[in-house]
Amino acid sequence: MNASQIIFGTMTQDHLGEAVALSAQAGWPHRREDWALVLALSNGVVALEDGRVVGTAMTTLFGGDTATINMVIVDESMRGRGLGRKLMQTALEAADKRICLLIATQEGLPLYEKLGFVATGEIVQHQGAVSGVDAPDNVSWATPEDFAHFIVLDRLAAGHDRCELMRLLVERAQFAVVRTDGAVNAFAAIRAFGRGFAIGPVVASNDTDARALIGFLLSHHMGEFVRVDTHISTNLAKWLAQRGLDHVGGGISMRRAANIQQENRIASPYRTYALVNQALG
Repeated sequence: MNASQIIFGTMTQDHLGEAVALSAQAGWPHRREDWALVLALSNGVVALEDGRVVGTAMTTLFGGDTATINMVIVDESMRGRGLGRKLMQTALEAADKRICLLIATQEGLPLYEKLGFVATGEIVQHQGAVSGVDAPDNVSWATPEDFAHFIVLDRLAAGHDRCELMRLLVERAQFAVVRTDGAVNAFAAIRAFGRGFAIGPVVASNDTDARALIGFLLSHHMGEFVRVDTHISTNLAKWLAQRGLDHVGGGISMRRAANIQQENRIASPYRTYALVNQALG
């Protein structure tokens, strides 16, 4: 890479059109609205060649201790020149001393390992046209008063504060809840994303509630294209496939090795059964 040909700058709304084209080139389904959601929460960097966007990376800060590195894309004509490493280094600098998380493609895995990330699990992507789903009786649509509960349960599941993300999702998504004795005990969201809709986050303390929430949301989108990104350890794969959502790919969840010992997570029965998306976790 000839450094004199590449300029790095802050990503703005003006770059979103080219960013969408870049993600489409990589085979990602993101719309302008999907990029805008991530940018609203993140410090974004673009690599420019003669004013053209040829690379992107985002650093999304969650609270004072955690960050996700995401939307790392290099134009196919620029690969092999060290541009991906420079974008990652810039993104990591924006994360400062926070624990850094990301979900890697197989292509990006070698670079991330060289930068100190280690694999912690596998994410599986399921998508397709919904079929054969009945709405469970124990799930209902959320009310505005439930928002505070979403923040608490999401923090218990994720292990870090994502209140700003939850605030933006409440503006963009429909939420469903499971209540126990009138109190919110689990929740899930569905919103427009990519080719159709995405379900996530799904936060629950047990498999039964998680499946009920997903089933409820799927039942309201029969015949429509829906995507769910989940940890392979949730064992939802067969259940999702039976409802028309086939396994079509995924990624490797990673954590920056140097920061693993800094995490001091409180034990919780809650877990994230479905991600917001692979960028935001």
